[in-house]
Amino acid sequence: MSLSDHPRAYGTAALITAFVAGIAVTLGFKDLYPDVEKRYQRKKAEARLRRGSLFIPDEPVRLEDHESALASPASSPSNIFEEGWVEGIEGAIGNTPLVLIRSLSAATGCLVLAKAEFLNAAGNSPKDRVALNMIRDAEAQGLLVPFRGDTIYEGTVGSTGISIAALARARGYKAHICMPDDQSVEKVNLLTHLGAVVERVPVQPITSPEHFVNVARRRAKEHTASAETESKGFFADQFESEANWQAHYRGTGPEIWRQTGGRIDAFVSGAGTGGTIAGNARYLKEMKKEDVKIVLADPHGSGLYNRIRHGVMYSPTEREGTRRRQQVDTLVEGIGINRVTANLESGRELIDDAVRVTDEQALKMARWLVEHDGIFAGSSTAVNCVAAVVTAMKLPKGSMVVTVLCDSGTRHLSKFYKQITEMGLEEKTDEMQSDDLLATLGLQDLRRKE
Repeated sequence: MSLSDHPRAYGTAALITAFVAGIAVTLGFKDLYPDVEKRYQRKKAEARLRRGSLFIPDEPVRLEDHESALASPASSPSNIFEEGWVEGIEGAIGNTPLVLIRSLSAATGCLVLAKAEFLNAAGNSPKDRVALNMIRDAEAQGLLVPFRGDTIYEGTVGSTGISIAALARARGYKAHICMPDDQSVEKVNLLTHLGAVVERVPVQPITSPEHFVNVARRRAKEHTASAETESKGFFADQFESEANWQAHYRGTGPEIWRQTGGRIDAFVSGAGTGGTIAGNARYLKEMKKEDVKIVLADPHGSGLYNRIRHGVMYSPTEREGTRRRQQVDTLVEGIGINRVTANLESGRELIDDAVRVTDEQALKMARWLVEHDGIFAGSSTAVNCVAAVVTAMKLPKGSMVVTVLCDSGTRHLSKFYKQITEMGLEEKTDEMQSDDLLATLGLQDLRRKE
C-alpha cells in the first residue's frame, strides 16, 4: 500500500516534511546571518578607509539606553564599530575615566575625583575635545575642506595648539601655532614634531596687534587673501568660539554626571579660555541646579578670582612696579587670565566661588601627587587639586568634589618642575614625607573642628 492510495496520509506527511525543512533552513540562516552581516560591515569599513574618508556617513546601529534616569540628551559622539575599534585618533577622544585621588580624599574626608583628561588620545588634554569640536564646526560651515591645503591658525600657550596640530594632520590640514615666547620648550618641541609651524612672539598685552592671538588672526586673514593658492586660512579663535564651551557641555559634563551617578556636589576647574568651567557649569547646573557648586581655581597673578568674588577684574600684581611678567604673573601655564572671554562669560553667572592658589601651593601639590598617588601632572592640574581640597574642606564630610587632571608633567619639566627641584621639594624632607596635606599647603585654618 502506497501513500498515493491514502491522500490524507500523503498530505500529512508532506506537511511534516515541509515543517522540518523550514526549521532546518531557519536554523541554518540563523547561524549564517551573523557571519554575513559581519563581512558586510567589514567591507563597508574597508571601502571607507580606501577612499580616505574622515567621516562615517552610515554608522552601524548603536544600542542606547533611553530609559536610564541618568541618560544625557547631549552625550559624546561615538563611532565604535562592531569589532570594537574606532575610526581615526579623534575616535579616542572623550569618555575619559573619573579617578578617585586617594590621598586628597583621605585628607579632606570627601570623595575627591578627577577627570583624567590627559588620556584623550590626540593632544592628551581637555583641549582635544575643544579642537575637534572647532574643526568639525568649521567643516560644517565650509570654512575648512580636507586635503585642499587649508591651514588652521591659533594663538595658544600650548595645549590647544598641540591638540590642533595632531588633529589637523589626522583630518587633512596644516597647523600654524602662534605662542608667547615664555612658554616651556617641551611644548614648542612637541608642536614642531607634530608638523606644525610654530611662531613664537614676544609677550604682549591683548590690546597689542602683536599679542599671540592677534598675530594668529592676522596670519589666517593673510593666508585666505593670498591669490597664490585655493587653500584657506582658518583662525580657530578658542577664546571666543562657542564651539569651545559646547564641547564640554555636550561631552565632559554629561560624562561626569553619568560617572558620578548624579551625586556630584562641586565641580572645580581653572580657566584659561573659560570653556571648561563654563561648559560643565551649564550642563551640571541644568541637571542639579543650585545643589552643585561650581568653583573657579585661579593661579597667582590672574584677575578672575576678584572678578568672580567681587565683580572686578583685578589682581594685586597689576599694581605699578609689582608685575614680574607681562601676561599673568605666575609659574602656572594654561590657566589664569586678566580679561573675560566670551567662553567664560557664557557661564560666569553660574560660578559660585573662586579659590586663589599661590605658586608655592601649586608646586607643593604637584610634588604631593607624585609622592602619594603616582600622579605626574602639569601645573594647571596642581592648581585644580589645591582648589579642590579647599572646596572639599568647606563642604560636609562625604561630599563629592570633581576636578580635572589636565595634562602630563612631561610638558612642564624645564619650567614648573625645574622650580620644584630648585625648591628642594624632591628631597626626602620631613615636610614632603608628612601625611598632613593641609599643613603642607598652609591650609591648617580649614581643619574641621571635631
